[in-house]
Amino acid sequence: MRYLPALLIGRLIRFAVRLVRPGGGSALPGLVVSKLAPSLVYKTLSSFPDGYVAITGTAGKSTTTKMVVAIVRAHEVEVFTNPSTANIEQGFFSTIVRTGDLFGKVPGTIAILEMDEAHAASVAKRIQPTTSVILNVLEDQLDRFVDPALVRETLTSVAQQTTGTVLLNADDQNCILIERALGKSSHVEWFGFSRNASLDVDLQYAPTYEKELIRPDSSVTLFSQNERQVTVDVFGKQVSFHLPTRGAHFALDALAALATAKEVLGKRFDLELAAKVLDELPPVFSRGEIREIEGEQVEFILVQNPASFQLNLDNIQGKPEQVLVAIGRDVHDPSWLWTVDFKKLHHVSIVSGFNYADAALVLKYNDVRVDHVESDYFKAIDNFLSLPKPSVGIKTVLYSADAMRRLRRYKGFTDPEDVNRV
Repeated sequence: MRYLPALLIGRLIRFAVRLVRPGGGSALPGLVVSKLAPSLVYKTLSSFPDGYVAITGTAGKSTTTKMVVAIVRAHEVEVFTNPSTANIEQGFFSTIVRTGDLFGKVPGTIAILEMDEAHAASVAKRIQPTTSVILNVLEDQLDRFVDPALVRETLTSVAQQTTGTVLLNADDQNCILIERALGKSSHVEWFGFSRNASLDVDLQYAPTYEKELIRPDSSVTLFSQNERQVTVDVFGKQVSFHLPTRGAHFALDALAALATAKEVLGKRFDLELAAKVLDELPPVFSRGEIREIEGEQVEFILVQNPASFQLNLDNIQGKPEQVLVAIGRDVHDPSWLWTVDFKKLHHVSIVSGFNYADAALVLKYNDVRVDHVESDYFKAIDNFLSLPKPSVGIKTVLYSADAMRRLRRYKGFTDPEDVNRV
């Protein structure tokens, strides 16, 4: 009853915002409710019989969380989760407003949450996660985190607060250092690539500037990858399936998801069922999402930091004829664009977004031919989509998170679950 007024206000705000902006209303209600009832999130997270799973790290949180939730739900377990990108405390409040009743009760026996690194540490100090999954440490948001070592320290705090198993990436030296900082009572399981599978893969892990540590054996291991098809070993049993989208970074997400689902489900875990789920699961929106617009297929690729940009560039198929690059206002320090190798891009049709000038300069310096630079982002979107259909391949959009949100809103892509498997 104590949360009733705050939740009622939150719902009214959400309803009002969605009247003005269809598909919106996700952020403001959470912000207001967090001020009116700041303990609501902690009460909710402490109410699940099977606790909560914190999935965190620099990159891959959304995809890994979607995979884990889908696998666990396929085993007929009721799960509470947050939508992709709603991974800060404000987003947790918004999710409760959207899915819970007016008393703050939400459905589910377990919570599986994508959590921003800093917010995961903050929440874990109040309510300890039952299981934590730490995917990686990359160079990201240096204006916020200053140095990857601080990210590692933050993630170490999450791992130390975990009451059950900590799942770590065996190929990231930062994760090995996190394991070294844990007490002997902590239970750690590893996921990662086999030696042969990892030879030609660079997942852009942040350097530790310390002596390299011996890679631990992983319980969930990638043996091979051919485009989207992968073969993995899960605690001694092998299985093959197709990823929602291409790229070694998505294979890593699948390994983490299988390890997490196995931990959560225990003896109930069915590997064949899990593989079937991943084989049919669509990607998270904008993570290699392909959708039809005005009778033409367009691929949307989200780039959020140097590693994300590089990995997604390296996995672009062929030489796309038509590319839109849009770097939004979420990129507070666009200097990191200069660390990306753009040799895979030979030609860009339009450059736009809040940081259009910086992006255009970097591309031209890297000898990438740019047809047009457009400061008006919505005009750029219209001009790009109205280009004649390419003779080879499909239109490709490379955009940052702010540009992604603006495009989706502008084109009416308001449902984050409205993504099909291609």
